[in-house]
Amino acid sequence: MSHEHTGDLLREALKNYSGITEKKMFGGICFMMNGNMLCGTGDGRFMFRVGKDLEAEALKRPGAAPMDFTGRKMGGLIWVDQEAAVETGLDDWIEFTKLFVGSLPAK
Repeated sequence: MSHEHTGDLLREALKNYSGITEKKMFGGICFMMNGNMLCGTGDGRFMFRVGKDLEAEALKRPGAAPMDFTGRKMGGLIWVDQEAAVETGLDDWIEFTKLFVGSLPAK
């Protein structure tokens, strides 16, 4: 799947949220909420910023894996297989991600 297709799925899921912007980042598309990175795309999968406190819980969900970028683990960021994320519900993933990102001050 292309970044654009994965991005379209996220765009549709985020259409009713306020404060959403997007920009190209990490070789994919990144969606920001009030200026803070919320989620994005990469290699046919989704990236969600869950924060370090919720990371272990997020990794128990279907299709989730730690985000490893340039050989270094990125704490608080996870990859989720596209099919698994769509099956379990993108809205559910976005709401889970908002638990952390929604607590951050706007940039």
